[in-house]
Amino acid sequence: MPLTRNNVKSNLINNIFECDLEQLKKDYSSIQEINASNNDFLYRQGNCCSDVYWIKDGVVKLSYVTEEGVEITIAVLGKGSVIGSFSGSSASQELQESAKALGKVNFYRLAKNEFKTLMSQQTELAWHVFEEIYTRKQKVERKLRTILTQPVEARVIATLLELSEIFGIRCTHGYALEIHLTQQELADLVGASRSVVSTALNDLRNRGMLDYTREQLCINDATLRNL
Repeated sequence: MPLTRNNVKSNLINNIFECDLEQLKKDYSSIQEINASNNDFLYRQGNCCSDVYWIKDGVVKLSYVTEEGVEITIAVLGKGSVIGSFSGSSASQELQESAKALGKVNFYRLAKNEFKTLMSQQTELAWHVFEEIYTRKQKVERKLRTILTQPVEARVIATLLELSEIFGIRCTHGYALEIHLTQQELADLVGASRSVVSTALNDLRNRGMLDYTREQLCINDATLRNL
């Protein structure tokens, strides 16, 4: 798979983290490397947590369950992303979302206080973490602006292009997404109803800008960027 800018950055993070993993484990005793299967939860909304989770490989979905019991997909994250507890104190905090594996996921878990110490001692690592979190913040702000100002089709296109940059594999059409999202999950990311997003996807497919089956979504990114 060709390396995108996101892959290059996450590989740098993982390389730094794995440079001397055994020594890191000696210095930071809470570090655990964990393998999760499809649909396993890294943590659940409402859990009390004082740990940080570092995605080494795979795809993790963040979701929120409303008071009415409706699950809403907030974000889809890949390798190099850091999630979990980031409050200023060392005490546990109640998590506001759930993190679930989409497919197989390999990740590190370490205590928040040791993560803080690690960041203070590994400045290059700290900078990459800062970049990753800041980029995620920018995406959230961009998504909010798009929801408030753009029609659904434009929001669908922006979301598909963003996903292709992170999870796409180059194919003859442009990018094939290596993750499977339901139309409801995609609709949550777009900020629209499933039926409206389904109509937009069908229209884009009829215009030859993407194709999809139950298993795969192929995106003609060059055409979509010119709309």
